[in-house]
Amino acid sequence: MIEVREATADDAPRMSELLTEILVSWNSQRPRSPQHVLENYIEHPDRIKCSIAQDETGQILGFQSLKIASDGNPYDLPAGWGIIGTYVGSDARRKGVGKALFVSSWEAAVAVGLSQIDATIGEDNEPALAYYGALGFGTYKVKTGAICKKLKLN
Repeated sequence: MIEVREATADDAPRMSELLTEILVSWNSQRPRSPQHVLENYIEHPDRIKCSIAQDETGQILGFQSLKIASDGNPYDLPAGWGIIGTYVGSDARRKGVGKALFVSSWEAAVAVGLSQIDATIGEDNEPALAYYGALGFGTYKVKTGAICKKLKLN
């Protein structure tokens, strides 16, 4: 059984472990410390929602961050768009974790009145490209190393 709930500061170490597993598999040097997770996902000032999915034992299977794009955001998105990021552990893929997380993010996006959500995905991240495609995100821009997909909400 998958339970989705709001991430708290206490979750940062376990979220960092999951993020580390994923980033190592991508050969990525992106930051992943518990402090980074806390500051960039759980307590980020542009955060709309940060949800975790866990199993019945409390093991974190994945997490999803939804932020609102502010002026001058690092993705060069129009202010007011949503920015989504999803991280699911390798053992939990294709088990409904991502879809369960997205239900929570969708509800939050609608509640704050977002018109569009961007997912910027590494061009070689086939599972993520398929995941966002299955949710209805369509490609709107391709840039060096990444494919940008968006979902129009209204």
